[in-house]
Amino acid sequence: MLLAKKKKHATSSALFDHLFLFSCIVFFCFSALHPTGQMTDLLYTEKDLVTSLKDYIRAEENKLERVKRWADKMDSLTATATQDPEGFLGHPVNAFKLMKRLNTEWGDLESLVLSDTTDGFISNLTIQRQHFPTEEDQTGAAKALLRLQDTYRLDANTISTGDLPGVTHKSHMTVEDCFELGKIAYSDVDYYHTELWMAQALKQLDEGEESPLDKVLVLDYLSYAIYQQGEIERALEYTRKLLSLDPEHQRAKGNLKYFEFQLEKQRKVEEEKAQKQKERGKRETTETKKEKKKSKAQTAFQLIPERKKYEMLCRGEGIKMTPRRQSRLFCRYYDNNRNPKYLLAPVKQQDEWDRPYIVRYLDIISDKEIERVKQLAKPRLRRATVHDPQTGKLTTAQYRVSKSAWLTGYDDPMIDMINQRIEDLTGLEMDTAEELQVANYGVGGQYEPHFDFGRKDEPDAFKELGTGNRIATWLFYMSDVAAGGATVFPDVGAAVWPKKGTAVFWYNLFASGEGDYSTRHAACPVLVGNKWVSNKWIHERGQEWRRPCGLSESE
Repeated sequence: MLLAKKKKHATSSALFDHLFLFSCIVFFCFSALHPTGQMTDLLYTEKDLVTSLKDYIRAEENKLERVKRWADKMDSLTATATQDPEGFLGHPVNAFKLMKRLNTEWGDLESLVLSDTTDGFISNLTIQRQHFPTEEDQTGAAKALLRLQDTYRLDANTISTGDLPGVTHKSHMTVEDCFELGKIAYSDVDYYHTELWMAQALKQLDEGEESPLDKVLVLDYLSYAIYQQGEIERALEYTRKLLSLDPEHQRAKGNLKYFEFQLEKQRKVEEEKAQKQKERGKRETTETKKEKKKSKAQTAFQLIPERKKYEMLCRGEGIKMTPRRQSRLFCRYYDNNRNPKYLLAPVKQQDEWDRPYIVRYLDIISDKEIERVKQLAKPRLRRATVHDPQTGKLTTAQYRVSKSAWLTGYDDPMIDMINQRIEDLTGLEMDTAEELQVANYGVGGQYEPHFDFGRKDEPDAFKELGTGNRIATWLFYMSDVAAGGATVFPDVGAAVWPKKGTAVFWYNLFASGEGDYSTRHAACPVLVGNKWVSNKWIHERGQEWRRPCGLSESE
């Protein structure tokens, strides 16, 4: 029965795909999430399409009333969005709906226009299509929303109503939006999120929201997702609701019988098990009780999994800074041992964490420099890469969700000035450091827990560079983030929040050259807004006289 169900389900799923091709935004993880800089361009592209569409409507006003209504809706939306593009796209639902419109709904509109062809609009749409998102983008968009939902413990209704912290452009998700998000999760065999979003779609339908979708279709997905999670009784309940709306639904009729059979079978197994325990009359001995207590105590003291610690820190929970340790953190004016450049104008430095020692420099990069760096980086932004420990080469990874570009002094003298500033303040040689990397994390963009340095089991991590291991990391924050986007250190319970114009610095290696494993860190997903950073990975070679080797392993 279930096999036949799955086959029928695959057929109906193909039909659903034809009806509603899902498009969204920033992961898992994220397949190819656009950074906000490029998403802004898509908004202007969409606005240009709306202008072209309105020209077409003036030519065929009477015939194409449906198209005119669509254009008016889009004209209003893009006018609002382009007044504050980055702020508008900082809301995950706005970015999600932009991708959905461009990848799916404009295509549907193209078919409508072709039925009574007018060359002007179609030619413009065809030209602009080369800038449209891909299937990979829309899958990444869906996963970005689901990732945000999990990390920040957001219920589906909060996301659907657009009620997120720091939001300036609130956006509501329709029944179709919720349904499509659930369907993407379903196709990814993610029945947990399928249930959440199908339930949300059903809730909005029950509240009277108008939609071309009917409850039968939503209930079909919902009941099956619940069954796949082992909750047969609830699956049976939703199947009965489905049949009350469509008594002739063949798959539901078959599932009803199957679920009733499975539920009865489950009850019999439980009854037999209870009977056997009763017959045995088994009683716990004092020794057994002691063992259980011991087991519970051991469980209570087990370490929290890294993923959970990471998500807690992203939410601002679980930060392990005691008042006593906090009292030892200071702020100061810093000239790096009387460096001539900073004798008369020392920089502001503050301690962010003690172990590992992390410092933040305030007002260390100007707005003008930030805009120039972003301007240079935007045309070069590509999916961010990581070093493959096996090959030593750069490769993309699902746990790093951002786009990045690399800049040198050849691109602009300002980059040399920035590099020199890092050298003056850290006292470390920049000639052997990697190029300045600029990264843009759009909504949902993240970099999961990782080390910047190569471990002992990765001897070839930076072999191609020939400059040794990454001794230290310098990280500029080039934007404020409305919500999310912290840099967290799960092993020590530290969280550093983005602040525009500041930079943080830490050593990845002890003076002995051994790796400091407490520097394992992550970039939390951006919930609202967008995050621009640039970083400098500083290497061992050239530091022999600037940071002499320590005598003990952890020195």
